[in-house]
Amino acid sequence: MEIRSFSFGVLSTLLLVMCCLLPIMAMPPFLMQKQGHHTFMRKTDRSAISNMDSYKTYNYTQVLDHFSYTPQSYQTFPQRYVMDKSNWGGAQNNSPIFVYLGAESDIEGALGVGIMTDQAPKFKALLVFIEHRYYGTSMPFGGEEEAYANATTLRYFTSTQALADYATVIIALKKDLDAQNCPVIVFGESYGGMLAAWFRLKYPHVAFGALAASAPILYFDDITPTYCYGRVVTENFRNASENCYKRINESWDMMDKIASSPQGLIKLSILFNTCQNLSSKDALYSWIALQYIRAAQYNFTKVEGICNAINSLPEEENTVGRIVAAAEYINGGRPCLDLHEFYSSNSGWAWQTCTEMVIPIGYPAGKTMFPPSPFDIKAYARNCYLNYGVLPRPHWATTEFGGHNIKAVLRDFGSNIIFSNGLRDPYSCGGVLENISGSLVAISTELGTHCQDTRPPTQNDPEWLKEQRIKEIGIIQKWID
Repeated sequence: MEIRSFSFGVLSTLLLVMCCLLPIMAMPPFLMQKQGHHTFMRKTDRSAISNMDSYKTYNYTQVLDHFSYTPQSYQTFPQRYVMDKSNWGGAQNNSPIFVYLGAESDIEGALGVGIMTDQAPKFKALLVFIEHRYYGTSMPFGGEEEAYANATTLRYFTSTQALADYATVIIALKKDLDAQNCPVIVFGESYGGMLAAWFRLKYPHVAFGALAASAPILYFDDITPTYCYGRVVTENFRNASENCYKRINESWDMMDKIASSPQGLIKLSILFNTCQNLSSKDALYSWIALQYIRAAQYNFTKVEGICNAINSLPEEENTVGRIVAAAEYINGGRPCLDLHEFYSSNSGWAWQTCTEMVIPIGYPAGKTMFPPSPFDIKAYARNCYLNYGVLPRPHWATTEFGGHNIKAVLRDFGSNIIFSNGLRDPYSCGGVLENISGSLVAISTELGTHCQDTRPPTQNDPEWLKEQRIKEIGIIQKWID
């Protein structure tokens, strides 16, 4: 049987683009062009914020380069941060400061982070949300067009520069507020969760503790199998329905047969009611794969809905017809299937994954329910060079932050970090899932999804999710006490 090699630039790159976010950290988080790890495009849940008027926006005059001393390094740009003082007990009471470390999106999308907004009254905490450089309005060189002009202007767009940004903003704020004795707890989700963990390791004198939610800090280099992300997506569907999994698994070959037949792409366009006629099968396959991935990463109920659509048709219905039914369910009654509607452009994350954030997600034959698309670093690097004129450094993240033998490294040098994961989240297989010490704690939930614990609580939350949050809050309380 012929083995199909599904274009690396279509599926593996797609997922890389998608990572909490589609949060943000695969056309494989991370499909279209977040070349490595979720596009977690988070939206603010205003219902989690009782009084938006108390949220005030500021700009900090940030230096361009923290790590050199040339005249250009002292150029500045406005770094946006948002602050809510409405619950703060004040510096005189040494009340805590909760700081959200912005990730690969506009900071406004983080203002509804539930665990911070929900717990601020209890802790009498000051809330601070700092935007990541090169996202939102925090643009060097005057604006997005200038900042993203070329590899020369993007050279200051790194995680280490971002961590230094956060440190300088926090130190300046504490000085301005005369709050030197107020403990700082940093929070982050997905890529931001990685930043939170690394911040605690790099700047322990600035942050007293960190909550790293759904942070795949071990999905670098060769630490985690490349197919792990796809395997967890597959397990989600298999656990929902064995028949659903089998139908999805076999559907690619069957769609291939249609695509390779006379007028095959026209036939697929008609079957799936696409808004534009297909010029290749890859666009359709990518859209379908992305929907499966999104459902697994963020919403198991959506996984069940897809499987119900596949399973509910009469026995005589063929497999491709069942995938069409799943696509119709996902499309939600729209007049046609727009293969571009669900993609979000995130050129910032594409740059990051083309330089240091190389998360090697692949789909080897037989390991997942997806078409074969093994991780190919040569093709990956070629794509980065064509887009940016740079070559990725796949080993840099583990060199800079560690990762190999993580238990020994963190046990010797780390403390006061919570690694929270939901095991239905495909990124969880690249997370820290076991306690490392008494203060380096892993809290995992079997039924949890990506960053679920940091979302605003609702009356419908299951008991296991409530218990997870209670554990996290209890640990933070002990740190502060």
